[in-house]
Amino acid sequence: MRSSARPSPPATAAEARLLLVEDDEVIRNTVRMLLERYGFTVATAGDGLTGLEMFRETGPDLLLLDVMLPDLDGIGLCRRVRELSLAPILMMSARGDALDVVAGLEAGADDYVVKPCESAVLVARIRSLLRRVSFTPAASGAGGSTGAGGGAGNGGQADAAVLAFGDLTVDTRGMEVRRAGQVVALTPTELRMLLEFAGSPGVVLERRTLLSRVWDHAWHGDTRVVDLHVQRLRAKIGADRIETVRGFGYKLRR
Repeated sequence: MRSSARPSPPATAAEARLLLVEDDEVIRNTVRMLLERYGFTVATAGDGLTGLEMFRETGPDLLLLDVMLPDLDGIGLCRRVRELSLAPILMMSARGDALDVVAGLEAGADDYVVKPCESAVLVARIRSLLRRVSFTPAASGAGGSTGAGGGAGNGGQADAAVLAFGDLTVDTRGMEVRRAGQVVALTPTELRMLLEFAGSPGVVLERRTLLSRVWDHAWHGDTRVVDLHVQRLRAKIGADRIETVRGFGYKLRR
């Protein structure tokens, strides 16, 4: 059963526990040593089934999954993890093939990198995902907007903690989303994206803007990541809640 609990963030990189699932022993050891030099604690597995077992036993803060794995491939492992947890998942693809990328994101991954990947890029992606887990509305524009159901005037700040858009409510302090009164389980990335939309209801947000704000991909990035996460978000909060503005981006309907 899918967990609705928000993952508990590690206080520092040194406290972040990563699980790397990679079948190539040389790559696995190289990446592990690299990440350990940056202060991460890294456990490793060489196949999908072992990775799933280790995930269940250790509950890591973040997973790095190779797409091509024996026994249970990275896509299948990602799906199995998503049934249990909302922990951030970074997929690693040797080819960067569009089908691999789309399949990984549709399975529930938050981001992906193409191997071989520069160490600085890999670490930046990991830190970005971990920041999303520890994200607070103080770092977003959402906390300062009243939304469709927020208050104004002297009581505006308190009222704005809960934004309402039809049957959808977003509690920017409790970091809880409800639809028709029922809690919606969002991954940290999906929640961060929704808060960006909720902070500017009715305003079109370009894909590159979302990529920069949510994924920290200011230097480069693939907008397919944005499109796939919008699809996943729509499936959870209502297909008509986020509108596509062709040629520009997306906006949250008031």
